[in-house]
Amino acid sequence: MKVVGLIIATLMSVSSYAQTTLMSNVKGYTLSNSGAMIQFSHIAFDSGKILAIGDQSMLNQYPKAKVIEGQQKTLIPGLIDSHGHFMGLGETLLQIDVRDDRSALATAKHVREYANENPSLEWVTGRGWNQVLWPGKAFPTAKQLDEYIKDRPVWLSRVDGHAGWANSRALQIAGITKDTLDPPGGKILRDEQGNPSGVLIDTAQYLLEKHIPKADNAFYQASFNAANSHLLSLGITSMHDAGINQSVYDFYQQKAKQKQLGVRIYAMLAATDPNLANMLKAGYISDPDDFLSIRSVKAYGDGALGSRGAALLEDYSDAPNNKGLLVTQENQLKPLFDLVLSSEFQLNFHAIGDRANRLALDQFAASFNTVGGRELRNRVEHAQVINIQDIPRFKQLDIIPAMQPTHATSDMNMAEDRVGKERLRGAYAWRRFIEQGSPIALGSDFPVELANPFFGLHAAVTRQDRNNQPDSGWIPSQALTLAEAFKGFTIDAAFAAHQEQTLGGLTKGKWADFIIIDQDIFSIPAKDIWRTQVEQTWVAGKKVFSSN
Repeated sequence: MKVVGLIIATLMSVSSYAQTTLMSNVKGYTLSNSGAMIQFSHIAFDSGKILAIGDQSMLNQYPKAKVIEGQQKTLIPGLIDSHGHFMGLGETLLQIDVRDDRSALATAKHVREYANENPSLEWVTGRGWNQVLWPGKAFPTAKQLDEYIKDRPVWLSRVDGHAGWANSRALQIAGITKDTLDPPGGKILRDEQGNPSGVLIDTAQYLLEKHIPKADNAFYQASFNAANSHLLSLGITSMHDAGINQSVYDFYQQKAKQKQLGVRIYAMLAATDPNLANMLKAGYISDPDDFLSIRSVKAYGDGALGSRGAALLEDYSDAPNNKGLLVTQENQLKPLFDLVLSSEFQLNFHAIGDRANRLALDQFAASFNTVGGRELRNRVEHAQVINIQDIPRFKQLDIIPAMQPTHATSDMNMAEDRVGKERLRGAYAWRRFIEQGSPIALGSDFPVELANPFFGLHAAVTRQDRNNQPDSGWIPSQALTLAEAFKGFTIDAAFAAHQEQTLGGLTKGKWADFIIIDQDIFSIPAKDIWRTQVEQTWVAGKKVFSSN
């Protein structure tokens, strides 16, 4: 038996060795798990995993390897987006995108053009409007849409997904009238006569969205394909999907079994799904190739700052008597936290306003004392506006802030209006977290923001938009170094998903997920980082995207 075993082991070794690929003559950068920067010129991988990185002596170390000339191109690990919405991105890519329309009028005209080009659509849906960027900054109305399209229902999600804009036909189908009450955690905006104006905030959106025809498998597949291709073209090889329902949970597992996942997905169960308890009982979901991992839950604390749905301790500076909205009511936090943590699932809590963040921290502390779960690397998603006294509690409770750099550069035009200068001391406070030793998992929150991770790296380092404004950066004291931001999109993002032993870097034994880019981001002016283009994307040692 020992002899047979030796022969089998030898054959496996020879077979593995024959498959070795060596990419030579690159400008390679990666991080160790401790965060130390490592530079290399050669990288060897086999059976999808890294064998070694080093210098040209590796050519002698692997004489029978297939050698690919790297032409001095810059090679870095595939980037990890720690907070996005995979199927939401796909849906957005298949719907009308009104992100670049600069007024309600321009948006309504765009919708009419789209509707005329797609006469078979029962509902006209899209995403991306942001009244803060429009003249007057007023919320839009159903009447503005009605002027251009009133025969078919229209529903347009705000850029952050925490509000939606409907025409009168959509409101009529949903039965939303003057007599409709605001649901808990939501608000129906109304005109002076009390009639619905056309904008629904947070949970009020469900009153209308439940009337939109359900997505079928064909639409799921189309959305999946669109998101997969888009992310790989941007150099994102892994993402954390922030809130999936049971249908997507089943869909992802099917894709994993069929080996059809292209981007690695760390999915969070939506706490709002009525089948949450059953999914928790099913335990962790994983596959041997690490393309799918489900071992966390996304819970929802409040709304967004732009729509004044973020829950604040004090009134909005620009809206007296308004402290925002709690999407999950305070008395529901304990049973939810206790259920998730006692099931040994990581809990990732959406909290944007300082009240939502404090409630999350308070409940984490209380639940740790009763049901445990502190070691699960629990997270606060966004951790956006925090009372300055609460920031140290993240470290004390081992809570990971999962933050999105481009939120700061998108929100800087309205954030001070919403919360005033004093509360901004604890807002988008990346440097404060870094200095206290908290790992920061970075992402984009696509499709709220554009998915391009180089936009995020640029925003993290410069605190500027892509027009290099403001001149010295917005609240520049909270900027990250490029090495810190790079860590947030690689090692720290992997750590936040319990995946640092297999993802997030290019050291021995990790998956060979890497990208080749058109410029060395570590040697160019920071203002140009966002211009970076991905030339090749490799996942598990296979080239899955090429710009040529």
